Amino acid sequence: MTHRFESIDAVREGLGEVDYLADDSTSGIVYLADRLEKPVLVEGPAGTGKTQLAKSVAEMSGARLIRLQCYEGLDESKALYEWNYKKQLLRIQVETNEGDPSWADIQDDIFSDEFLLPRPLLEAITADDPVVLLIDEVDRVELETEALLLEILSDYQVSIPELGTMEARQIPLVFLTSNNTRELSEALKRRCLFLHLDYPSMEREKEIVLTKVPDISQNLADQVARIVRSIRQLELKKHPSVSETLDWARTLVLLGIGTIEERHAVETVHILLKYRSDIEKAIKDFTANSSQFEATQPASAAG
Repeated sequence: MTHRFESIDAVREGLGEVDYLADDSTSGIVYLADRLEKPVLVEGPAGTGKTQLAKSVAEMSGARLIRLQCYEGLDESKALYEWNYKKQLLRIQVETNEGDPSWADIQDDIFSDEFLLPRPLLEAITADDPVVLLIDEVDRVELETEALLLEILSDYQVSIPELGTMEARQIPLVFLTSNNTRELSEALKRRCLFLHLDYPSMEREKEIVLTKVPDISQNLADQVARIVRSIRQLELKKHPSVSETLDWARTLVLLGIGTIEERHAVETVHILLKYRSDIEKAIKDFTANSSQFEATQPASAAG
């Protein structure tokens, strides 16, 4: 079998080339998932780069990304396949008008690939080209749908009563993401390699900001990372995600702010936080700990 990645270092370097800064743990799990042909269950708080990891792996490897967005009520017809009933009905009408075919002949005709509507799971398994399958927010589906996922990911094949068993033409690289809104089954967890993505360290978040935000200075990126880290230590309804950190950094650059003062943080904190109570807590913290703004000002003057 041809493997996608030569080494853990190759994974890390490849992800870096598409601007995803992965540590050794993340790179190692991606490498092993390819070699062992196992799905990766990626857990962690919202906004820590779980979905982006799958997208970046697809981009770096030149694979096609197929995404199944999970939600409450997702069933087999939306996740796996369904029949094109309108097209089947039209074919039945045409064949009936043209003669008197037997029901067995009609069944053989209408229950064929021509009338099958593949959904993400079946599409990923039957694809001829390399595929990364992203099963996003798997913790949102019911146990019955989770059992369906487990069955497919165990053997990489699908049984369709009218057509028989359809086996994978190639083993997709699978990522399942979870925000821990409910506990997943032990059976699903056993089938997967596990990766926990938490908020990045302050230094790594600074790296991400420098990579993703054009024209930002080292000093401003450092301030952004330090202030966001301070905000995440507060008891909030929702801590700022990495994407919100980047939005804030871009906002500051657009406003021409080279060094963040307390008033700048107060005026723009709504870019980071989306609940009024969280914003109020952050503003109180800015006032109580105003030294966090003063501490990096000499570095700005030096720069």
